[in-house]
Amino acid sequence: MKNVTLPFLRLLLLLLAVPVLVTAQDKFPDGTVIPDWFKKSEPTNIAKLGKQYKITDFGVSGDSTVVQTEKLQAVIDKAAQSGGGVIVVPKGIYLSGALFFKQGTHLYVEQGGVLKGSDDISDFPVVTTRIEGETCKYFPALVNADGVDGFTISGSGTINGNGLRYWKAFWLRRSWNPKCTNKDEMRPRLIYVSNSKNIQVSGLNLKDAPFWTTHYYKCENVKLLNLRITSPKDPVKAPSTDAIDLDVCKNVLVKNCYMSVNDDAIALKGGKGPYSDKDEANGENRNIIIEDNEYGFTHSALTCGSESIHNYNIIFRRCKLNGAQKTLHLKMRPDTPQNYEYITVEDLTGSAGSLISIKPWTQFFDLKGRTEPLMSYAQKIVMKNIKLEVGMGFDISDSDKYQLKDFTFQNISLKTNKGLIDNTKAIKNVVLKKVDVKP
Repeated sequence: MKNVTLPFLRLLLLLLAVPVLVTAQDKFPDGTVIPDWFKKSEPTNIAKLGKQYKITDFGVSGDSTVVQTEKLQAVIDKAAQSGGGVIVVPKGIYLSGALFFKQGTHLYVEQGGVLKGSDDISDFPVVTTRIEGETCKYFPALVNADGVDGFTISGSGTINGNGLRYWKAFWLRRSWNPKCTNKDEMRPRLIYVSNSKNIQVSGLNLKDAPFWTTHYYKCENVKLLNLRITSPKDPVKAPSTDAIDLDVCKNVLVKNCYMSVNDDAIALKGGKGPYSDKDEANGENRNIIIEDNEYGFTHSALTCGSESIHNYNIIFRRCKLNGAQKTLHLKMRPDTPQNYEYITVEDLTGSAGSLISIKPWTQFFDLKGRTEPLMSYAQKIVMKNIKLEVGMGFDISDSDKYQLKDFTFQNISLKTNKGLIDNTKAIKNVVLKKVDVKP
């Protein structure tokens, strides 16, 4: 130590005297640390995505009454063949059927620009796709991408599904045949991305989808940022227009979005049926963070089901509700083996129809000849730091077809005439801590 100078010793003593600040790490419900990837939410910078292909420079006209699918697809194909780039939709309304984006291509809709879907289903060719928990022949979306890495959809413009004709036709068909399924009235989705990774959809107004608004299947590392996703509940209800459907996805961030649709805002899917857990086309959703969003009218802010097998490590936090019929909805299908686990819902304010709803879901029930009983599970569910005005607090039904266990309700303030805390007796090992229910 005799060679160490006095100033150095003083500095060393000063550093030792400074307390080390250790910040708590943000963790998933199962205790694993949330990667830094989830903490970054930068807007898409199209200047870094290659050459820009303004559609009006390639023969696409500004006539909003003419369907221009072939011309628009030609621009996408040209960009793909030239090494990639950004398809730019400028100010104006451009009508199209199904478009298929390829590796290296991106979509950017400028402010005042509208990519509008055709309301003629013949502009959407029948293809092999994924819909309602199964792989089958059906119709593609307006915007499609399959097997891509780094695909982005961005801008401050609008993608309009033009769904009114489809909605009217659906309700007319159902009035004639009350048992018709959601697929029986032929309808396209708005956006469908499958078998892809490193996807970002941001900034846009996504509206009036004929069917589901956005659907992501077997995707990894997906960011949905600053979106406005809407469809009406009146004067014509927009049936099954889920804002976001996550179907066998891993690592997803949904942040700073507004959702108001005539179905579920965010639905976690992955397969259905008595043998669905044996089908490689199906699977789990894992590591999903939904935060800092706002909700208008929806059937549910967050739903597990109805086509769902396994949802694991789900965080739903710091959101404001204004008219969601349900906050958390666990659809328990008696014809499907399910496990919903490690789900945390926290830091919510506003109003909703219920805090939590858990009931058997028997729409289009089909055991496909299987006779042995099926059991589903919901476990390790935490709801905390919530202040809501609700029609009903705990909308939970007991059943011999599913098992509920290890739920925690903590620091919850509900304004309601129907608290129904006794309904939590259907849960094995339930913790109720500082749960305040007042009329």
